[in-house]
Amino acid sequence: MSRIDQTIEIPHLGGSTVGYTFGKPYDPSLPTLVLINSFTTSAELYRPQFADPVLGSVANLLALEPYGHGRTRATYRQFTYWDSAIANLQVLAALGIREAFVLGTSQGGWMAARMALLAPDVVRGLLLLGTSMDFESPRSRDLGCWDAFASNSAVIDALAEPVGDDWVVPDFFVDAVLGSGLGGVSDEEREFWLAAYRANYTGDDGRHRLRVSTVNLRDRDGLHGRLDEVRCPVRWLHGTADQVYSVANAEEEIRLFTGSPEARLEVVEGGQHFLSASHPEEAGAAAAGFVKHWA
Repeated sequence: MSRIDQTIEIPHLGGSTVGYTFGKPYDPSLPTLVLINSFTTSAELYRPQFADPVLGSVANLLALEPYGHGRTRATYRQFTYWDSAIANLQVLAALGIREAFVLGTSQGGWMAARMALLAPDVVRGLLLLGTSMDFESPRSRDLGCWDAFASNSAVIDALAEPVGDDWVVPDFFVDAVLGSGLGGVSDEEREFWLAAYRANYTGDDGRHRLRVSTVNLRDRDGLHGRLDEVRCPVRWLHGTADQVYSVANAEEEIRLFTGSPEARLEVVEGGQHFLSASHPEEAGAAAAGFVKHWA
């Protein structure tokens, strides 16, 4: 069956419209796996997972687009990752889904962890892919992670002034995201994402959402002091070719989930930062096994 792309209204941030996608019609007999996309992408990041028959037979796949991304819009113009975590929990409640596993790629990982901290009775397990639980700290840079200030400050400054209705996100921005996230893509995949970005990040509203999303990436708070309060199992997948966050960082941070019944890191040889897209077979098999084990 074909996937279902819709939006739903929730009360957070003065009233919000959240974009969500089910891989197929909801089956109440199956557990639900929430999918949270990476920086400036959308539910389209999870096309490989929606097409995975094994994963689709194990769980309802529900992609939720964070504030600043995809079809999600809010009345208030400022937002943080905590806001997206709250919004995701409100969407689950509005859909009548009382419990869920949560998978997050890159920034989706720290939104997933925030969901588990806010609602431990809702989140049954965390699948973290190519992520970090820190702020963009000197510690993480010493462990081989990127320099977020150098990478993002120029973008934030360039997006500071209002633009006209004809503005669209520059191609070089999209190429930079795809390069750091996937190490390059095919011409067909590049054209797909260029079209998606141009449709989403257009006009002054698109500029502002893109800027706040970039500010959040650079300036977010870390979770190290909170991770011992995560009570669900955690499976962390990290690629050896990740250009943004290092395996060494993941090895340190997985040990901070001291309140989890199990917290385990799996290193994926050759895996890129957007691991769900670069290595969908490994990500899908790990997710299916994790959900089956803990459901």
